[in-house]
Amino acid sequence: MIRLEGVSLRYGSGTPAQTEVLHDLTFHVPEGGFRWLMGPSGAGKTSLMRMIYLAVRPTRGRLFIQGTDIVRAERRSLPRLRRRIGVVFQDFRLLPHLTAFDNVALPLRIAGRPEGQIRADVVEMLRWVGLGAKMESQPRQLSGGEQQRVAIARAVIGRPSLLLADEPTGNLDEAQAERLMQLFGELNRLGTTAIVATHNERLVARHPARALRLDAGRLVSDE
Repeated sequence: MIRLEGVSLRYGSGTPAQTEVLHDLTFHVPEGGFRWLMGPSGAGKTSLMRMIYLAVRPTRGRLFIQGTDIVRAERRSLPRLRRRIGVVFQDFRLLPHLTAFDNVALPLRIAGRPEGQIRADVVEMLRWVGLGAKMESQPRQLSGGEQQRVAIARAVIGRPSLLLADEPTGNLDEAQAERLMQLFGELNRLGTTAIVATHNERLVARHPARALRLDAGRLVSDE
């Protein structure tokens, strides 16, 4: 599903030592695998996520996503691949003029699903994340935790083949975080590959799985 071979990423100009945020990463995540992504603030977790969901390309090395060589792929071929990736962003990225329902429905509409099927799937998902009464609310009318749950529902509504979640429990209480992990676990059992970045050691302890650990842009552990 994901393979990195000596991948580095740099932003801006200057020497690599000054601008590289990821250094010589080599690892793979098999199809249907689950990985925690861990490390202190500034370790490079978000930059690695951005590269895997195709917001940026590696500066050096080779990156393969679902068998596609991202470095060599034509740019026009990437949107179709990106639609198979669900992403939960730290800053939610909800569209402010859309309701919770329409934010979650957006990926299905882009994929051309029938409206009747969209409504049934979105209603079920929003009820599952505890927002059945907030379907017509806009993001500004929701709390941070509620916005987080809308963002999570949007990311998983299409049952993506690859799910990337950057600190998805940051605005959730313990009960909501557990409910979220149940959802991620069910998707993973159904075949979705998942990488979840977190600082929540207690959550990791309750849901043990292999972890990628970064420090200063380097992979220090894959166990």
